Amino acid sequence: MSKFWIRVLAGVIAAIVAVVIGVSITGNLDVTADPDTGLVAGANTIALVIAIALLIGLVVYAAAEYAQTGGIESIARQFDTRTIVLIPIAIAINIVLGQTVGQALKVPIYLDSIGTILVGALAGPIPGLLTGLFANLIWTFVLAGTPFGSPYAWPYAIVAAEIGLLAGVFGYLGFFRSRPNTPTRELVVGAVVAIGVLAALAIWGILPAYTNGVTFFGDTSSVDPIFIVVAWLIAAILVVAMVALLLQLFLRRNLGVAYIVVGGAICGVISAILSAPISAYGFGGVTGGGTDVLVAAFQQAGSSLTESVLQQGLISDPIDKTITYIIVFVLLQSLSRRFVARFPQGERAIGTIGTMED
Repeated sequence: MSKFWIRVLAGVIAAIVAVVIGVSITGNLDVTADPDTGLVAGANTIALVIAIALLIGLVVYAAAEYAQTGGIESIARQFDTRTIVLIPIAIAINIVLGQTVGQALKVPIYLDSIGTILVGALAGPIPGLLTGLFANLIWTFVLAGTPFGSPYAWPYAIVAAEIGLLAGVFGYLGFFRSRPNTPTRELVVGAVVAIGVLAALAIWGILPAYTNGVTFFGDTSSVDPIFIVVAWLIAAILVVAMVALLLQLFLRRNLGVAYIVVGGAICGVISAILSAPISAYGFGGVTGGGTDVLVAAFQQAGSSLTESVLQQGLISDPIDKTITYIIVFVLLQSLSRRFVARFPQGERAIGTIGTMED
């Protein structure tokens, strides 16, 4: 095992141990729901424990690297000036798009992690993790009382952090890399996989949602006009992204499409598993978004609350993260290669393979 994976393992173990100790120290959680938001008081405690555990894991990783190399270069090099400038922009993108989906749209997706995944792909796992974590903290605590504030964001900070971390890992592994002019045999296999995953997500998740009364726009009579404008922008982005994806696959013969679709689906499944207990025990399955329709439908079909939330997550999250990965992939292909390459992990994003130092 390389030095890099040794320190990763040390950090993961430290974080898990911290969660176990934190949960045991907190004891019985307060399950009383806030009458205004529906948020269970104990959800904040669990979110705080997990956030502290993440910090402890990062500190242990840094300590292990310092013991190995006498420095923390693998962390420091992920935070150049461009990354530091990009992070607040990415946080703003997350909040604006996520709040619009929650306010004006009634589709069973979120679109609140585009900025997080972009930072992870370009800069690395740790900037991606921090972008997701800070976005949800700002969303709840800094923007409270404004049209862009949401009491539901903070408990999902751990999920947002996981999304950024995984995007950084996938970026390092080259999932966001363009692979044009792929030989026919490999392209056919990749196209079958990509189209199969997209078709399965559409048939399993999107079509049933719409046949059960879900609409792209909800009741917008009391919605701030700014969210209506952004909602139409989101619709346009989705259409452009899907068209660009098909062009990349069939005209440029870009096998990278298959990687990005599979990566998004994997991220979605992991996010669903992490977010299900938060939704079930923190909010009673109701968060005010388009996904609530699916939770109610599963409960009416006989599933328990926990089962219903997990079933909803396994539909919504893979769809949402696959769409988000597609948008980020298309965005990276449209940006200047010179600009992208200047980010810490940018060379991998545009196809120049490097090597992570031990």
